Amino acid sequence: MQTVSATDLARNTRQILDQVASLGECVMVERNHTVVAQIAPPQRTMTAAQALAGLPYPVLTPAQANAWLADSKPDLGEGVRDPWA
Repeated sequence: MQTVSATDLARNTRQILDQVASLGECVMVERNHTVVAQIAPPQRTMTAAQALAGLPYPVLTPAQANAWLADSKPDLGEGVRDPWA
C-alpha cells in the first residue's frame, strides 16, 4: 500500500488515480504525517449474465418452469387483489 502526502496528491492526482485503477491497490493520503484519507478502487461487480454463466443451461425446461409457476401460486389467480382486505 502506497502512502502519499496531500500535497503530492494535489500535484499528481491523475497519475495517482491511474495507478489505483491499473494496479487495484489502495493509496493512503497523509497530512502532517497523519493518514487523513484512503483512495481505493471500487469493489468488483458482475452482471446477472456473468453470475449465471457457471450454471448449467437451461436451468429449467419450459415444462418444468410452467409446472413451477403453477405450483407457486395456485390460489392467487391472475387478478390483482388487495393484500389488506
